[in-house]
Amino acid sequence: MTDTLGVTTRTTQEDLERDLRQRVDGEVRFDDGSRAAYSTDASNFRQVPIAVVVPRTVAAAAEAIAVCREHQVPVLSRGGGTSLAGQCTNTAVVLDWTKYCHRLLSVDEENRTCVVEPGIVLDDLNRQLASTGLRYGPQPSTHRSCTLGGMIGNNSCGASAQRTGKVVDNIAALEVLTYDGAQF
Repeated sequence: MTDTLGVTTRTTQEDLERDLRQRVDGEVRFDDGSRAAYSTDASNFRQVPIAVVVPRTVAAAAEAIAVCREHQVPVLSRGGGTSLAGQCTNTAVVLDWTKYCHRLLSVDEENRTCVVEPGIVLDDLNRQLASTGLRYGPQPSTHRSCTLGGMIGNNSCGASAQRTGKVVDNIAALEVLTYDGAQF
C-alpha cells in the first residue's frame, strides 16, 4: 500500500514519524516545507522525500537508519546538496548531516591525516587545517558548500585532480554503517 508520502511498505507515515521522533536525537521533519526544500539539489532533478532527519550525532543518524530499516523505508544520506546529477534527491528519509555533524574531530600532522564528521564543508575544513600547513586536496567547483560526506559519496575531484587526486586517493579510512546495520 502507498500512503500520501509515497511510502510503499507495511508501515504508515504516522508509525514512522512516531518512532523517529521517539528514538532519534535530532530534528525530525515531515512538514511540506522541509520536504519541498529537500526535493532538489544542484541538478534539474526533483524528488520529494518522505521525511528529513537532521541528526545531532552520528549515533543519532545510525538510530534513524535502524528505524527506517525496521519500517522498510529507504534512506538517503545528504551533504551540501551540490550534486549535479540528482544524487541528493529521492523518495526516502533524507539524513542531513550539515547542521550538527560538521566537526573536525582530530588532526595528526605527522601522518597528514584528520578525522571529520560527514557534514563538514570542504572550505571550513581547509580553514581549520590552515595553521597546520595541511589541506584536503580535491577541490570541486562547489568547494564553498560541498561536504566531505557528499564528496565521498560522489568520489569528487575538481580541477585540482591532476595534482591532488580524487577523494578515493585522499581517504585513509572510513567508518561505514550499511542499511542492514553492519558496521565496519
